[in-house]
Amino acid sequence: MTSASTTRANISLEGSIPESEASLESILCTEELQRRPCRPPDYEKENTALVALVSALADSPSSIFQTLAETILEITQCDSAGLSLLTRDGKTPHVDGKRFYWPAIAGMWNPHVGGGTPRDFSRCGDVLDQNRTLLFNHFGRRYPYLLQVIPEAEECLLVPFYVGGKAVGTIWGIMHSDRLKFDAEDDRVMASLGKFASSAYQALVHIEDLKFQVAEREKAEAEVRQLASGLEAKIRRLVEANVVGIVMFNLEGAIIANEAFLHMVQYSREDLDSGRVRWTDLTPAEWRDCDERAIAELRATSVFLPFEKEYFRKEGGRVPVLLGGPLFEGSGDEGVAFILDLSEQKRAERALRRSEALLTESQRLSLTGSYSWKVATDEITWSEQLYRMYGFELGVPVTLELLRTRVHAEDLSLYEKMFEQARNGGNDFEWQYRLRMPDHSIKYLQAVVHATRDKDGQLEYIAAIQDVTARRLSEETPDKARSELARVSRLTTMGELAASIAHEINQPLAGVTNTANACRRLLANSNLDSDVLQQSLESIVADATRASAVLARIRAFIKNAPGERSELDINEVIQEVLSIAGHDLHKKQVVVKCQLTKTRPLVRGDRVQVQQVLLNLIMNGVEAMTAVTDRPRLLCMQSQVDESGDVLVAVRDSGTGFGSEPDHLFTPFFTTKADGMAMGLPISRSLIERHGGRLWATPNSPHGAVFSFTLPAAGESASRAALA
Repeated sequence: MTSASTTRANISLEGSIPESEASLESILCTEELQRRPCRPPDYEKENTALVALVSALADSPSSIFQTLAETILEITQCDSAGLSLLTRDGKTPHVDGKRFYWPAIAGMWNPHVGGGTPRDFSRCGDVLDQNRTLLFNHFGRRYPYLLQVIPEAEECLLVPFYVGGKAVGTIWGIMHSDRLKFDAEDDRVMASLGKFASSAYQALVHIEDLKFQVAEREKAEAEVRQLASGLEAKIRRLVEANVVGIVMFNLEGAIIANEAFLHMVQYSREDLDSGRVRWTDLTPAEWRDCDERAIAELRATSVFLPFEKEYFRKEGGRVPVLLGGPLFEGSGDEGVAFILDLSEQKRAERALRRSEALLTESQRLSLTGSYSWKVATDEITWSEQLYRMYGFELGVPVTLELLRTRVHAEDLSLYEKMFEQARNGGNDFEWQYRLRMPDHSIKYLQAVVHATRDKDGQLEYIAAIQDVTARRLSEETPDKARSELARVSRLTTMGELAASIAHEINQPLAGVTNTANACRRLLANSNLDSDVLQQSLESIVADATRASAVLARIRAFIKNAPGERSELDINEVIQEVLSIAGHDLHKKQVVVKCQLTKTRPLVRGDRVQVQQVLLNLIMNGVEAMTAVTDRPRLLCMQSQVDESGDVLVAVRDSGTGFGSEPDHLFTPFFTTKADGMAMGLPISRSLIERHGGRLWATPNSPHGAVFSFTLPAAGESASRAALA
């Protein structure tokens, strides 16, 4: 129970308390209370009030005092109602408190909630001194400091409020005018409601103890399950799931229970009303010793601490529960118990044990260990897998110094720096380091560390450590795979251009053959003119050189050699690629139009990779136009320097286009073709991006598609490609 966050009208205790102008006897009219006409008891209304208190306890326990104040206000028809509780710390009821505080007020005095009065000179103190109900008339005459709490009180009825058998405060109702007088029925009802509220409050105190116990249990599970929600949220979920039982009982076995408890034990409301459901009959024989100990606790202290047991269910089987509660004040053998269904928790515990086994196995298989480190005490807790990874015997106490004999000498300064930073801060961090193992092998570890606080607010780190040795040793594999994939793509393109390649080679070879035959004829006719022979031989050498250059260019294009970047004239590269594809363009009746910038557009890049991109874009355009029969097949090659200074190349075709989703074209294996793996465009984009540029597609007007790419100018290529 907490008081208001802001005290709006607190009674000042500075200086001395004003002298009383009236004696206690002059303002008391308690005896008159019994002589006044008394209204008949309204048990239906009283039961409704009890239900309201039970609902407040189940739905929002922190509001039990406020609900009590509002209930008293409604039943007695007074103008203000509330509680005054003794406290030593300003919020917790305590019989040795030196001051009363007002945790809940309903009615006209509600703005003064959170206020308070002294213990030794107040109307509430008088009630506790006499340990009985008192009725006051104009108590401001005796306690003038209360006159500042407005409106003034005409008549005030105060009933002692007990916790653990000791009076720690009062429940009170106030009339601010003489329109109505309190009677004996008001006294009876307020005392009855006060007993129930007191029992509920004590139960809540024990539930708080229960919360602490469960929280301690869950703390041990937190490293594995990493629960983010607190115990309060868990109990809240249990309540909302209708598994919190509330049972009013007597020590002979009779009970009155809510629906949640009946649901636990599978009995109906009719079974309960008939008297067939008794807690003594629900308890299995092996749990009766626990019941006897709980009864002994009740008789000695009026409270039994929470303990686990089982109940029989109506249709067979048992339900595990956790229960605790107190006796009603002054009843002797009647009380209330609060019962939690532990079925889900028991299943969760079994699942936790399974998950712990699975986690241990998954850590072993994934080469991942975990540990926690309490900075203040240097206490370190390791998982089994981490012992294996470090090569330590399982169970050996791990210290920071022991770990330091194992870290690679070259990483030791970094290791010590990370731990020093961790001691001085509370941030998460990630780092890599090496271990030198006893067999002189090297392990590469990657640590991901999370900073947190324990229940005492002390800094603690939780870390996951993975053995990444295999990954580090194979870091070059992805680059090799990408390079091989690009080479395969080039080979595929060469296959598609086989006719063009043959034509490029056949032309110079045909020239060599024709010139050589002409020389043979000259020799056969004894025509040994040296000038003619010289020209013929030079022609043969030129054609052979031309054929050799074509073969060298094709060989460089298809080989898987490391990229060699140099300054390239993009217009020259375009012309080279058009030459390679020339025969295929002619065969498929494609008209090529070049609109190349007249300035020399230099880029720094790998000639073969840029050729591969251009050839792929050209062949895609040719294929798109092959399906078109009703318009010319026009391929337009463009180059220019854009506004940002980058070199822009565009390949325009008049083919079928690509619809409304151009980005799909660059998705690996996404294709509308009947054959092919659809890797050309993804590879092309990857090559351009590795050069620091970008590749994209847009619709052509009125038909076809435009594939464009940019490359940074030669002066910017190195820095741009390094960021790509």
